[in-house]
Amino acid sequence: MKFSDIISQLSPESHSLNQNPELNPEIVTITPIQGAIAHSISYIEGGKFAKMVATTPASALILPCDQTLQENATNRGIAWLSSSYPRLTFAQTIELFYQPHRPEAKIHPKAVIDDGVIMGKNVAIGANAVIGEGVTVGDDVVIHPNVVVYPHCVVGDRTELHSNCSINERTQIGADCVIQSGAVIGAEGFGFVPVPQGWYKMPQSGYVILEDGVEIGCNSTVDRPAVGTTTIGKNTKLDNLVHIGHNCQIGENCAFAGQVGLAGGVTVGNRVILGGQVGIANQAVIGDGAIASAQTGISSNVKSGETVSGTPSMPHKLYLKVAGMYKYLPDMYKFYKELKRNNQN
Repeated sequence: MKFSDIISQLSPESHSLNQNPELNPEIVTITPIQGAIAHSISYIEGGKFAKMVATTPASALILPCDQTLQENATNRGIAWLSSSYPRLTFAQTIELFYQPHRPEAKIHPKAVIDDGVIMGKNVAIGANAVIGEGVTVGDDVVIHPNVVVYPHCVVGDRTELHSNCSINERTQIGADCVIQSGAVIGAEGFGFVPVPQGWYKMPQSGYVILEDGVEIGCNSTVDRPAVGTTTIGKNTKLDNLVHIGHNCQIGENCAFAGQVGLAGGVTVGNRVILGGQVGIANQAVIGDGAIASAQTGISSNVKSGETVSGTPSMPHKLYLKVAGMYKYLPDMYKFYKELKRNNQN
């Protein structure tokens, strides 16, 4: 594909056109900047990789709106386009070269489907998938092999359920959702009442709601509650190995990295970002636009727009100051012991 053809197919609002129209190489592949080769296109987003413009063998680059980088690329004979959001433009470029596999719209003869299932148009269901009674499957849904959908679930239009995921009873999944392999949506929440004999199991009679555009990573879990719902809002994305406890209410356009864990009853606002291994305690409330860096332990509420770090969590700027003091603790302790000894004398 010619570089000019790539430019013509990208969203015009996301980039400015190449300033060297005579450079129009043939592009055959897409690569990260570290692994670029001739006839490939890659991108540079920030200062960390800016120096690689001087050495990369890539034939074309997506650059930020940085005149110095653009001039360097031009001097090396590299075709380029600039973008206010280079990573977004790179993602759009990938779509020109790659489309994920989509199976043919048909039902495999080894799939087990209850007679009462309401089936939409152009549905693909793979081998050994099991669809229980009272399930509603929307149009253009893809259900891969070995998926289990328990009774009375709803799977919205264009949603894709990858192999070996389980959708438990009464779960409601919106349109354009993606559930990756091994995920379990709607399993029983961790509800046990302490009694003298040990634990009394509380029935988990609620259900899970995933709104439109939600994506759930591999081996993640979203638990149903004793009563009511566990809800994940529109366009929220969960990485692999994320646990969402019973009765959690998560807003729209959130992103949770791998191994995040939410205890029961947590409320998360819109546009919240949680780094890897963040843990949030029972009933905590996280405000809109809050950010928690990796391995933060949150035991109380976080205000809207606040960034927190550390365990227990604290404002990020304070955490950086505290972290900077760690290396001085041995000397401080040594000074303390000497001071104490002198006072005793």
